[in-house]
Amino acid sequence: MDTFAKATVGCGALTLDRSWYTDPFVFADERKRIFERDWICVGRTDAIPNAGDYLLANAANESLIAVRGSDGAVRAFYNVCRHRGTRLCEASSGHFNGSIQCPYHAWTYGLDGNLRIARNMSDVPGFDVTAYPLRETRLALWEGFVFVSLAEESQPFEEAFGPLLHRFDRWQIGSLRTAASIDYEVEANWKLIVQNYSECYHCPLVHPQLEKLSPSDSGRNDLDEGPFLGGYSELRGDASLTTSGQRQRAPVGMVSGDDLRRVYYYAIFPSMLLSLHPDYVMVHELRPLSTGSTQIRCSWLFDPDAMGAPDFDPSDAVDFWDMTNRQDWHVNELTQAGVQSRSYTPGPYANAEGLLAAFDRYYLKRMQP
Repeated sequence: MDTFAKATVGCGALTLDRSWYTDPFVFADERKRIFERDWICVGRTDAIPNAGDYLLANAANESLIAVRGSDGAVRAFYNVCRHRGTRLCEASSGHFNGSIQCPYHAWTYGLDGNLRIARNMSDVPGFDVTAYPLRETRLALWEGFVFVSLAEESQPFEEAFGPLLHRFDRWQIGSLRTAASIDYEVEANWKLIVQNYSECYHCPLVHPQLEKLSPSDSGRNDLDEGPFLGGYSELRGDASLTTSGQRQRAPVGMVSGDDLRRVYYYAIFPSMLLSLHPDYVMVHELRPLSTGSTQIRCSWLFDPDAMGAPDFDPSDAVDFWDMTNRQDWHVNELTQAGVQSRSYTPGPYANAEGLLAAFDRYYLKRMQP
């Protein structure tokens, strides 16, 4: 049985120093120590349901092709031809008709990454077509999400994600489908976005619409140390976090009991924010672009049967959270602007920001030489 408790912060806990948000050398070090090593969420399997379907992903500034093979397996390859390094693919998603062909010299690869055709290479002494498959990255599937790791020997996904593997079974997230996605580019450091997501101290001022439906002081956490942080906030009565404030759809999966009156929020280090509602699931995928810029894709997942109804319309949830997202992005950008000032010095955390102090502890541990 999970134990949930209010966030607390120890005596003397302060926000991070300015350099952690503004120094390009820190950003480069983060890429090496975190984003090139950890498991990064890059999309959903429902975006590539059929053999040959693909999506382009980005991890640590590397372009990757996640493609479903003829055998049904999903693989991820670097988007780089083994001939002269040309990008193989430009479109963000699409379909390969049985092979992947370089647009420069037509070297052609199977959906399994093996080189099939290398034009005019048969008369080159010593050339071996089997020696030049596409470079493959490690890939894991969890709850319908696609994760990649650029590290050759990173911790196995099942070990790294052990605390989460079956934690959300009652939502049956793997069976849900993406009904809508919105891409944002926020002029703020990625850590500020994760930290903002992990507290509702700001909610009465920044999110009056959210506060009306879910009291900001109702948060309780069951994960409060390490790479996974979060818990739930309560809903007022039978409210739903939608523009109408009313739940219009049946609960997803096997959600029942107390979960009908809660929304669960988990920050999954370093690139994913997972929000579990009674009737839908929302996910933010973060891609740091620079010290002061982050690309975010927010997606809304619903039960496929509900999506098949003639009157299905996800806009009540999408519009509510698009408004809430933009409220967050605005204050995140204000914070980024402020921490760049020479006058900024670390300030004290409130108890409501206990998960932020925990995030800082884990982050600083990961950044140690």
